[in-house]
Amino acid sequence: MRVGVLALQGDFAEHMQMLLQLRVDAVEVKLPSDLTGLDALIMPGGESTTFAKLAERFALMPPLRDFIKSGKPTWGTCAGLIFMATDVGRDQPTLGVMDIKVKRNAFGRQVDSFISPVRIAGLADPYEAIFIRAPLIESVGPDVEVMATLPDGAIVAARQGNMLVTSFHPELTRDNRVHSLFLKF
Repeated sequence: MRVGVLALQGDFAEHMQMLLQLRVDAVEVKLPSDLTGLDALIMPGGESTTFAKLAERFALMPPLRDFIKSGKPTWGTCAGLIFMATDVGRDQPTLGVMDIKVKRNAFGRQVDSFISPVRIAGLADPYEAIFIRAPLIESVGPDVEVMATLPDGAIVAARQGNMLVTSFHPELTRDNRVHSLFLKF
């Protein structure tokens, strides 16, 4: 399996390291041609407006949309989640491919980062999720499955067909179960 990681900005190196631990061929994606031959794609955490600006500068927006619409598994973590959403509550370029409404920085600033156990559909045991300036999924469309919530019911992971999004950062843990789950899509 060959998995691309959007490498414009953010914590792409951590995702690549996790994929290598799982013995997956990990490839940096910086240009449209880098999408050729990929079986799946991860859009990492970082800064979503920066992702959009750089993706536009490198003519990646249409090829990324086409990749996702082709049905290949695509996963957005934190900023990647925002980048994939149809509604981010403000005028900001996104791919607009996943029917979710998102609230950016829903849990506060960087200093308000936290770790919380979450139950994720498809995983038997709770997962210790790391939230850093994390977005919150405020609502989901009719074809979107809620995959995980915080104890208070806040939606922090969802799936729509071939797309997965998580508010938290699985690449910053030593627990590879979310990456393994994604690789089974």
